[in-house]
Amino acid sequence: MANDGLIISADPYPSPNPKVKLDMVRYFAGGLRVKGLLARPTDGSGTEGFLYLRGGIKNVGKVRPARIAQFASEGFTVFAPFYRGNQGGEGNEDFGGKDRDDAFAGFRLLQSLPGVERVHVFGFSRGGLMALLTGIQFPETASVVTWGGVTDLFLTYVERKDLRRMMKRVIGGSPKKVPNRYKFRTPLYELENLKAPVLLIHGRNDRNVSVEHSYRIEKRLKDLKKPVESWYFDEYTHYFPPVVNRKVVSDLTNWMKSQPQ
Repeated sequence: MANDGLIISADPYPSPNPKVKLDMVRYFAGGLRVKGLLARPTDGSGTEGFLYLRGGIKNVGKVRPARIAQFASEGFTVFAPFYRGNQGGEGNEDFGGKDRDDAFAGFRLLQSLPGVERVHVFGFSRGGLMALLTGIQFPETASVVTWGGVTDLFLTYVERKDLRRMMKRVIGGSPKKVPNRYKFRTPLYELENLKAPVLLIHGRNDRNVSVEHSYRIEKRLKDLKKPVESWYFDEYTHYFPPVVNRKVVSDLTNWMKSQPQ
C-alpha cells in the first residue's frame, strides 16, 4: 500500500545503553497501524540500516530493547517490528502470511530515514523466513542474515509437534489440508528472486529449529549460484552463551558492513 512504512508517531523509549536512542514507533503496514522499536546510535553513525525480525509469536520471542540496542551500538540504525496484533498494534500475526507486510513496511521505513544509505535484514528463528521473504521482495537488500532461522514451514510442522495446534489455528490447517499456505510461507521456493548475499548462523544442537533448515537453504542457494556463507556451531543449541553471542553479533555486523555497496 502507498503509505506502508510511513511513521505515524515516534515516542522516546528508555534505552539500556546511553550511546543508543530508542523510540517506540507506530507505522502503517498493509493498511494497519502496527508498532516497532527504532534504535539509533547517538553519535550520528548508523548509515547502515538493520531490519531486525524477531522469532516466536505473540509473547514468545518478544522484541527486547537490550538486544536492539546491542545491534545499534555496532553502528546501525535498527528497526524491529513487533508484528501486527502485538503490544498495541492492530491486526493479528499469522506466522509469515500477511504479517510479512510488517517486515516489508519496516524495510521501507528504514529506507525513508535521513542518513540511512542501505538496509540489511536479520532474522532470528521464525524471523528467518521473514528475513528471506523480505530479501526476495526487495532486490536492493544489502545482505540477509538468519540465525537459527526457519526456512521451511513444512519441516517446522514435522519437527515441532508442540507447535502444530498453533500452526493449524494461525495458518488455517495442516500442510496436508492447506499445502499452498505453507508453501507461500516457505522462502525455499522463491530463492531465484533473491539478489542479496546470505549468511546462515546455526547451532547444530538446535532443537527449536533444526540445522536442517539452514542446510536446505544453503544447498538451494549454492545450486542457484547465489552468494551464501554459513557459520555452523557444533556445540550450541538455539541459544548461544552470552560471551559467544556477543562475539557472533560483532562478527555478523562486520560481515554485513563488508558487503559491497
